Amino acid sequence: MQDETRGARNMGEWREGQEDKQRFSVENPGHPDRVADWLLAGLELKSTLFHVGEYCGVYQASTAGHQRASFHVVLAGGCYLHMGAVGGQLARTLRLAEGDAVFLLCDVPHCLSPNERPPADLSARAGEMTPLPATPRVNAPSVALACGFFEFRTDLDALVLGMLPNPIVARRANGRLEGMTQIFSLIQAEARRPGDAPSPLLARLTDLLFYYALREAVHAEDVAPGMWRLMRRDAFGRLAAAIIESPGERWTTDAMAAFVHMSRARFCKQFAEIGGQPPAQFVTLVRMKTAAALLRAGVSLPEAAEQVGYQSESAFAQAFKRVTGIQPGAWRRRANSIGSPDDAPPNTTQTTHTTPAPAAPYPLH
Repeated sequence: MQDETRGARNMGEWREGQEDKQRFSVENPGHPDRVADWLLAGLELKSTLFHVGEYCGVYQASTAGHQRASFHVVLAGGCYLHMGAVGGQLARTLRLAEGDAVFLLCDVPHCLSPNERPPADLSARAGEMTPLPATPRVNAPSVALACGFFEFRTDLDALVLGMLPNPIVARRANGRLEGMTQIFSLIQAEARRPGDAPSPLLARLTDLLFYYALREAVHAEDVAPGMWRLMRRDAFGRLAAAIIESPGERWTTDAMAAFVHMSRARFCKQFAEIGGQPPAQFVTLVRMKTAAALLRAGVSLPEAAEQVGYQSESAFAQAFKRVTGIQPGAWRRRANSIGSPDDAPPNTTQTTHTTPAPAAPYPLH
């Protein structure tokens, strides 16, 4: 009863600002896409090709075991992706068709196979990848693949990964995003260019494909528990969009509960069950991501702290270091000194999805 009374009292504090948040209302249910755009803003990805080619007959291929996030793009044909149980998720099998892409955000046991039934040993390898022919084979039992690894530039990007579904699967058949289809056509063309070495554009095009795949993921029906599923709940999605829009507001637990018209206890329980983390943790992550962008843009430390809701510069600095692993001043200096993702320092924090330091390129085929 006390929670309900407190929530009702806080509702009065929000009425003045409701007009500003109408764009996140039920009549305009675009908040998942808006949140996806926010996640994409400032996210810097670097892909590295592992191999490009085709398998014929019996094969079992994988990028697992290298302690890196990885991807597979099906250029022609089809196959099955078998994933082992990891992180509380059950083992599962996904059918991949031509034009589909899958991004595994951490190193998980998996393999690609022509068989629907998963193998007894996911770590086994079979078959030989051969170079792609100049033109796709017709009615041949084969699959053409572009596979590789990817990494993110900063610790904060790695933390944001904890909000994403894993794996991220892009389906060409969905046809929702025309840009994704166009990028895949470019990948196909570059993959079949003549020459001994793959086109350097393949990795950059894969970066773009990931961004489109992430935007498409907000509409997936089988999203695992996590922040992405939370975004699909109208009330919680509007709340997340409002926090992202105004991170400097006083987002107390009571205020957030009042925003979604719930008691404090019910709000905390549902947010944690669906989103996989407490609401206060989400608010902190939003604020630190916003602050990092402000610092990179040259905003002073006191001003950045104020814009994300901190009256005390020292409290802000402590929160920033707790999330990113470094002090905000050091973050700004590092961001200004880094000329390219290649110069990025290794990650130092531990997150849900492991993003290790860059490794040496792997030989093709």
